[in-house]
Amino acid sequence: MNGIINVLKPPGMTSHDVVNFMRRILKVRKAGHTGTLDPGVAGVLPICLGNATRIIEYIGDDIKQYRAEVTFGRTTDSQDSFGETIKVGDAAGITEKTAVEALLSLPGLQSQIPPMVSAVKHKGRRLYELAREGIEVDRKPRRIEIFEIEIIRCWGFGTSSPRVLFDIKCSKGTYARTICHDIGEMLGCGGFMSFLVRLRTSRFHISDALTLEEISEITKQGSILETVLPIEKALPLTSVWVYDDVIKSVRHGNPVFLPGVESRPDNLEENELVKLMNSTAGCLAVARVVYETITDPSLNSHTRYIFQPVKVFC
Repeated sequence: MNGIINVLKPPGMTSHDVVNFMRRILKVRKAGHTGTLDPGVAGVLPICLGNATRIIEYIGDDIKQYRAEVTFGRTTDSQDSFGETIKVGDAAGITEKTAVEALLSLPGLQSQIPPMVSAVKHKGRRLYELAREGIEVDRKPRRIEIFEIEIIRCWGFGTSSPRVLFDIKCSKGTYARTICHDIGEMLGCGGFMSFLVRLRTSRFHISDALTLEEISEITKQGSILETVLPIEKALPLTSVWVYDDVIKSVRHGNPVFLPGVESRPDNLEENELVKLMNSTAGCLAVARVVYETITDPSLNSHTRYIFQPVKVFC
């Protein structure tokens, strides 16, 4: 079984728990996820099966979309509702207009310090492992980008715990909990993330995701393959179609020259990654576009394309 299933991860399970469930229920050896979700968070968690585990690096860097809720008036050590309260602030005087304007000011490039409860590694260990031992270390800020924030609902303003529910589109590596924490600091009253669900990652959307119960039932019915997205559809790369007679060469990692190419788009960029496709064998490999300058006997120069496989699936 080679491909990707769009799983709706439930709260209470780790991402690794979901991978183990998929291995067990589908009886597959190779499985992996495209990006960790915290145990308390629900949402889209694409699970790659078989050869699809080799494309995780190409589909995990796309735009993420979350629905998050920030609650003002309290700061926690984990920046979410599961942590210990370390500070209580006066949020009763914060107006809805002020909170909304602060959130809507965020889109753009910025630096963000990963929280201690994140999966970022420090000297070979995950930060959340250190946090469990009561150890806090300095973390380097990371460059992130927030593309869009949409306010869904506001309530509780005028009380000690006003809340804002919002959708956020952001780059990989953006921590919604830190955004909630930072907004609380910006407003001077403190804040924490009280709810989070991942709505989308890459081409996978929550409206198409399957629960673990649905996956179990579909597997029993013998129709699970209908839910598996093929590798070529999941890879967000330009297609270059090649003839049958180069399949063996690609399998051994050899470059493909233009005589072996059936069709390709114009104006491919040097070093651009493409997927080598064949009408019979499907997706053969991820390849890098290489330019080679050729000078003919008349001293005229021209550039030809070479497609060098960097990850082979066939």
